Amino acid sequence: MLTNELRESDFLTLHCLTLSQLATPEKIHTVVGLPPAEIEPALARLVEAGDVKEAKGKYVIMPAGRQRLDGLYPELFASVRSSDAFTSAYERFERINNELKALITQWQTMTIEGRSVPNDHSDADYDAKIVDRLAEIHERAEPILDAFAAVVARLERYKERLAEALDRVDTGESDYVSSVRCESYHTVWFELHEDLLRILGTTRDE
Repeated sequence: MLTNELRESDFLTLHCLTLSQLATPEKIHTVVGLPPAEIEPALARLVEAGDVKEAKGKYVIMPAGRQRLDGLYPELFASVRSSDAFTSAYERFERINNELKALITQWQTMTIEGRSVPNDHSDADYDAKIVDRLAEIHERAEPILDAFAAVVARLERYKERLAEALDRVDTGESDYVSSVRCESYHTVWFELHEDLLRILGTTRDE
């Protein structure tokens, strides 16, 4: 038991639903690594408690669930928040995060005659340079991701998911750079960033 009222599987399920909003059991497994056999019972308990609502096979966290999580984070992640190794890695992550945000903007738009226009991806050389830079950013991020996983083991999944997305990009599946319709690099990175913010009890800089 995580607490007298909440199991670890329940907590991880709620936590995932703060990152993914509307999620299937399969998505919960992908994000936090819970065994499928534990996810369905956790969802059933959370729905019964009013923390989660089911909608056509997908699940969304309710205000009561968010309130419960907000009360748990400071206690559960107190040691992580005081970890110099973790907070130092997060500072390095934020610097790379700024680079990645700029790169994704360049992937999605182009500057033509001084105007920013949507990138129609007709310029293969332009796109290839961005993919090369994405690979370089990923290489620099890997030791940071390892530092996170050394403190919070489940964060290792993000490294695996980011590497898989990059592999898909390298094979020509360009949607895996930033599309929200798949497990793209940017989608997974965004989830990782949100996860880190909740672990550390801070907010996203816009």
